[in-house]
Amino acid sequence: MAVVSDSATRPSPPEASPRPTQRSVRRVGWGQRLSRWDVKLSPYLYVSPFFVLFAVFGAFPLLFNVVVALHDWHRRTGMGDFVGIDNFTWVLRQPLFWRSLENTVSIFLLGGVPQLILALLIAAVLDQNLRSRTFWRMGVLIPFVVMPVATSMIFGQVFGQFGILVPNLQELGLFTDSSSPFFENRFLSHVAIGSMVVFRWTGYNALILLAAMQAVPRDLYEAATVDGAGRLRQFFSVTIPNIRPTLIFVILTMTIGGLEIFDEARLFDGGGTGGGAGGVDNQWTTVMLYLYNLGFGEWQDRLGQAAAVGWIFAVIILIISLANFVLTRRIASSDAAVPRARRRRAGGRPVQPLAGDITEQAIGGERR
Repeated sequence: MAVVSDSATRPSPPEASPRPTQRSVRRVGWGQRLSRWDVKLSPYLYVSPFFVLFAVFGAFPLLFNVVVALHDWHRRTGMGDFVGIDNFTWVLRQPLFWRSLENTVSIFLLGGVPQLILALLIAAVLDQNLRSRTFWRMGVLIPFVVMPVATSMIFGQVFGQFGILVPNLQELGLFTDSSSPFFENRFLSHVAIGSMVVFRWTGYNALILLAAMQAVPRDLYEAATVDGAGRLRQFFSVTIPNIRPTLIFVILTMTIGGLEIFDEARLFDGGGTGGGAGGVDNQWTTVMLYLYNLGFGEWQDRLGQAAAVGWIFAVIILIISLANFVLTRRIASSDAAVPRARRRRAGGRPVQPLAGDITEQAIGGERR
């Protein structure tokens, strides 16, 4: 019979837990502090140059312009008495201000509408499989990089009395006067200046629209071809709806830039009848040119009124841009509602798809 010892059956006492060691305190070195500061501060340092430059060259001139507009300010005498809104009311009572506003809108329409149409057509052509595509894309951008001074001087000579255009038109019997009608007639001067705007900015806007067209999925065009849509129907039913955000952006920037036209009007006939002041009868005086002549003209020294013109025109541009944005968005939403309305009228029956429904069908198929 085996004898079991008492020590074998007795449970062993629990082992004593190790004594916690005291954690050593480590000092943060100077290099680690610099590393932490670099992580926290470097993003702000990277963007700080923009805010510094904007504060110096953007915010400060705007605030200072408010001060100038509220005072009787002249270049020779400096700041005068505080006049409040008198400068604004004085500007609104001037017939020349409203005439310059009419000229600005007229030049904008004569230059902006053809510019947008040509930019769309050029972008559509460059979107095709052309030979030497890079060459053609660089070529349409050349007028944009030409200095506005050179462009205005060249077009001023073309439309001048002894230029290329006027003598040929006189031989055809369209003009009988010896002088150039483009410098005397108000509408023709707007056409001439608008042609400068079209020449300079069409290629730039065409490249922006081309980038948007290249982002359109090619499957949509294949589906449109299967549905029997031609090139023209594909352009209006597939391309235009898919580049609508970019098209709205181009229209807004074109509106703001077109209303702020200055170089072309200032240098058109710079040494002729108008003397660079907008014509003898202010035929092509734009708002920006009126502002320049009012504040820095040879016979005028009205910086306070010129600053008021700037703020009034800024409000007008803001209103026109907002109206333009709302109008384009409303047109876009109405175009998108047409396929849904066709399906509701069909009462659930299968409907032969049109090319206008291709975009929505393709997107819906991808989602499913």
